[in-house]
Order: sequence, then structure tokens, then C-alpha cells
Amino acid sequence: MSTDILLEVEHLSIAFPTATGLARTVEDVSFMLREGETLGIVGESGSGKSMTAMAIMGILPSTAVVTGSIRFRGRELVGLSDDELRDVRGRQIAIVFQDALTALNPVMTVGDQLIEAVRVHRPDLSVEQRRARAIELLTLVGIPSPEQRMARYPHEFSGGMRQRVMIGMSIANEPDLLIADEPTTALDVTVQAQILDVLREVQARTGTTVMLITHDLGVVAGTADRVLVMYAGGVVESAPVEPLFYETAHPYTAGLLASLPRLDRRSRDERLFQIPGQPPVSTAWPPGCRFAPRCRYAVAGRCDVAVPPAVEVGDRHVAACVRVGEWQVEAR
Repeated sequence: MSTDILLEVEHLSIAFPTATGLARTVEDVSFMLREGETLGIVGESGSGKSMTAMAIMGILPSTAVVTGSIRFRGRELVGLSDDELRDVRGRQIAIVFQDALTALNPVMTVGDQLIEAVRVHRPDLSVEQRRARAIELLTLVGIPSPEQRMARYPHEFSGGMRQRVMIGMSIANEPDLLIADEPTTALDVTVQAQILDVLREVQARTGTTVMLITHDLGVVAGTADRVLVMYAGGVVESAPVEPLFYETAHPYTAGLLASLPRLDRRSRDERLFQIPGQPPVSTAWPPGCRFAPRCRYAVAGRCDVAVPPAVEVGDRHVAACVRVGEWQVEAR
């Protein structure tokens, strides 16, 4: 893995004006991504994962109020025009959306959509070269009989096959950064494993840096190098994958891990752990730690006073909790 920094996000905040007030979907998020690295971003629905990805791609609605900095290879992306961003999207940064059926055009063949993705950024290629590249992409992502499948429509593919096509389209121009936004959603566990294998194979062959967004910590366990855990628009914990799993520093991360199915559970009838309550509404975040109303280790007068700063708890391991080191003792 290279030590060169590919992406730097600093103090990113995203808000939307609503009838009931300003909806702050992301607030003060900072992280960096090195070339060749796989970063997992994990959290419940509404935690700001996809909004962060859309801000990086520059595809947020026009009503979005974006502050902070997003630098790609040192170039500031916040504030660029649509024309300037078109040179970045697809060629340098690409995204795989979570719903492949709606992301693909239902009235165009898969082959035509792949060829179009190549043509937009490689107008110098001939028709034959574009078709050959499309077949090569289908082969790379594991689509059987790629030449025959070129003439098929998205509805003729299974969910897993459609997701493979989306991955093929996203890497058509060999981007430096591939954002995979919930690529295994609504797929059975066997197909999920296949899609993750495809992402690993693509990364091994092309050297692409990957940002993997998911709500499932189990998905990133064998895929990511580092993990960012988000809750209510902010980062609550960030660490290399092994320390995050074995030296968990934030109660929210611990709750996500406890909710994973385990083969060594004590009883077949034992229910999975569930974090109590619901995530806060973005127009009415609670004072202090936003996870405090759901946290069994929260202490009045400490956790509900101010948003906790990130505390270093290990090598490249930080957590935003005022009770780091204390709640783990209570949990034993």
C-alpha cells in the first residue's frame, strides 16, 4: 500500500434547509485515504455515510449547504463547477450505487451502457475498441458468456449480476478511487461474498483505492484496511480493522459488533443484541454526545454537556467518547 495521500476530507459539514429547521446530515467529518487502501465506512441508516460519498462525487442536490474541504490529489473539489467535476467523475473518482436495478437504464442493453461509460471519457477509441473494452469489463467482473450478455437488458440479469455490471461500469476508465455504496444490499449472503470477491479482484488488478460504505461491520471485517464508524452525522470511532474489532473504544461500535450473528452463541434461541432506541432526527440532535440517549454507559453531567472530541486510544485509533477506558471496565 502506498503512503501517498489520495483523498483528504477536513471538517466536512452538509446541511439542508427544511420547513422544521436546518437538517444537518453530516457535521465536522474528517479523514484521509491513502492510495491502494480500502476504507470501510460503517453506521446505521441516516448516519451520513452516503451523504459523505455524494459530497465527494459532487452529486448532492443544489439545496445542500456544504462547508469544509475535500481535496483529491491536492485539488479542492468543494466549489468546483459541474463542468470541472465532470472531468473528475468517472475518470478519477467513480461510484457503485446500492440499487443496481434503478441505477441501470432499463431501456438500454448492458453492452450499450458499458460502451457509453467508456465513450464519455475515451472519445479517441473506435467503435470496435469500445466494444472490446466493454466485453473485457464484463469478463473482469465475472459475467459468464460476456459477448452474448452484451445484448441483454438489466431486467434479464439477477441482482448479483446487475451489481457486477455496475462495478464494471464504474471501473471502465480505471478510476483512482472507487466508492462502493452498500454494494451488497438486498443480496443473499452467498452473492454478497461473490461481490466482495469481485471488488478485491478489481483492486488487485487495477490498484484502485476503495471506499466501502456499509451498515454491516461483518462486510468490512475481511475487506477493509481501516474503518470509520459514523453515527448521527459524525465520526465516533476510526481505527485499523483489527484494533476496531478487538480493542473497541466506543460504545456504539461495541453495540454494532454485538448485533452481529455469531456461531459461538450460547443458545440457538438466544436473540441477537439490539441497540435500544432510534437514531436522533437530524433537525433535533441531542446536546452533548448524540449517542448518549441510547448508551447504557452514559453519565449525566458528562455525556450530555458537549460533543466529545476525538481521543487517541492507540496507533491510528481514535474515539469520540469522554468515557474511553471507563465503560469497558463496566462492560466486563
